[in-house]
Amino acid sequence: MFIRKDGKKTVSRPKRTLLFMLLDAVLINIALFGSFYLRFEEGLPASYIPTYTNAALLGTVSLLAAFHLFGLYKNIWRYASVGELLSIVYAVSVGAAVTIAGTYFISPLRLPHSVSAMFWLFVIVLTGGLRFSQRLRQENSIFLTRNNEQHKVLIIGAGDAGVLALRELKKRDFRDGLPVGFIDDSREKINLQVQGFPVLGSREDIPRIVDEYGVDEIIIAIPSASGDTIREIVEICKKTRASSLKILPGVHDLLSGKLTVSPIREVQVEDLLGRDPVSMDLEEVAGYLKNQVVLVTGAGGSIGSELCRQIVRFNPAKLILAGHGENSIFEIQQELKEHPVFPEIFDIKDTDKVNLVFVKYKPSVVFHAAAHKHVPLMENNPEEALKNNVLGTYNLASAAAETGVKTFVLVSTDKAVNPTSIMGASKRIAEMIIQDFNRKSATKFVAVRFGNVLGSRGSVIPIFKKQISEGGPVTVTDPQMTRYFMTIPEASQLVIQAGAMASGGEIFILDMGKPVKIVDLAKDLIRLSGLEPDKDIKIVFTGIRPGEKLHEELLTSEEGATATKHKRIFVARPNNIDSVAISQLVELVRRRGSYLSGGEIVDLIRTLIPDFRQSADAHTAAGQAVNAQGVQPANK
Repeated sequence: MFIRKDGKKTVSRPKRTLLFMLLDAVLINIALFGSFYLRFEEGLPASYIPTYTNAALLGTVSLLAAFHLFGLYKNIWRYASVGELLSIVYAVSVGAAVTIAGTYFISPLRLPHSVSAMFWLFVIVLTGGLRFSQRLRQENSIFLTRNNEQHKVLIIGAGDAGVLALRELKKRDFRDGLPVGFIDDSREKINLQVQGFPVLGSREDIPRIVDEYGVDEIIIAIPSASGDTIREIVEICKKTRASSLKILPGVHDLLSGKLTVSPIREVQVEDLLGRDPVSMDLEEVAGYLKNQVVLVTGAGGSIGSELCRQIVRFNPAKLILAGHGENSIFEIQQELKEHPVFPEIFDIKDTDKVNLVFVKYKPSVVFHAAAHKHVPLMENNPEEALKNNVLGTYNLASAAAETGVKTFVLVSTDKAVNPTSIMGASKRIAEMIIQDFNRKSATKFVAVRFGNVLGSRGSVIPIFKKQISEGGPVTVTDPQMTRYFMTIPEASQLVIQAGAMASGGEIFILDMGKPVKIVDLAKDLIRLSGLEPDKDIKIVFTGIRPGEKLHEELLTSEEGATATKHKRIFVARPNNIDSVAISQLVELVRRRGSYLSGGEIVDLIRTLIPDFRQSADAHTAAGQAVNAQGVQPANK
């Protein structure tokens, strides 16, 4: 006997199976007795007693064996459906057939046809009734508890996802909430029932239904809905008396491993993007990662760590966790310790250590996600941007070419397009470096370019959340500023897919969807926190910071883009690369990196990016972006 978390006693599985077998044995014999009784109303003839005895023994054994064979003792019958009913029919049919045939051979008289038919039917009715009684008892308990003071739930979406949400509540015997019904915009479904619960109306009816039924919690179960639709529904729900708003997420959450026990969770800002789930060609990806040695730089970062989580799904021979920060590398190592992971702490600017690591492990695939990425910080520290993003990339690319790496994937950024910041320019030069190495080595060097990643370190989401928790204000640089956004799992999966598609020299562009206004993102987060923008939490505009653009781009006008077989990935045409200029810049950074002045750095960048629009002294103004209250703007 076990005690559940809710205090109820439950029987252990072996005892439960034994109990079911004993009950089945009794019911089988009742079915056989009833069949003979109805056939021989005046009493069982003496000549049929051996037949009855043999049928009883053989029927009990054969039917119990058939029940085991068809898994009837493994099902949880309170969730029984048509599939379980068919299993009962098949099991009884097999067991009854064995009983009838066996009795024919070992008894002086065969079973009468009427007895055989009734025996088959009675066993189905009795054993099936025993099992489905648990389902019926649970269903009846729903209606018995409807009048109680219970947490009431309204489910938005009467499709497959809505049924899934209902089943999640059923699994807990509705202890987490009792549904009052569904909401669906399909007029054909209104006033119909889904598993005993009514479809009460469309989204316009939500406020009325919440008040009428005393709804405490709303669950949005429309994974296919667009971000605009989810946003509209969220705004409607936030104006009701419901104290909790949750969502059944889309397929990408399941694939990323985010979901554990229950798929129902709180609404997050990612849901408001309404992006289609990312799909990977699993066979193609497995073909270049399975049983391979894979190295990920920046493995402790937001993108790097998610890349590692995705890569281990494909069973690499070794996964090298390369990073500069020991704490972050330790954390991802502990998370993935059940897999063949090997942590290496080093700085990618350290040429000797980079070469030693590549010689030691001889990786066949490299994902380079280590970079300085914060625009204002790099404006203040331009030499560090060149040292890490340019020299570090060159060191890795050189080691990869020397040790025979098959595929090298650089994680780049939309800020590399027509760069106006030191960070963006350094990433564009990093792209040129890998394109140059692709021309002169057997390694396939490619870059993957995408925009901002929701929830990454230093991005707007964590900063906005912190500002909201502190009571505001939420700081935004400009009311018109937009950015492309993608979730971390999305970006990581597409980076891996791009690596599988690489033939060498490509700059892969990820489809980022529509750009999002930063101010709209701030408002969404405030509302999801149960507050009103500019009423409960002020939004303060602080002005564009040095190096920032009002709108980011994914392509230059010269690059163009061609489609690939993956609908979310495109390829840019690489520009002419000046190999000599790249080598000269790298060597200068290697010799004088820390001592380069801001003006020298801008001049160096312009040798490779002639139209670079950053002024020579702009980086000195970065610190002036702090507003009069001393609040640092949050835009990345």
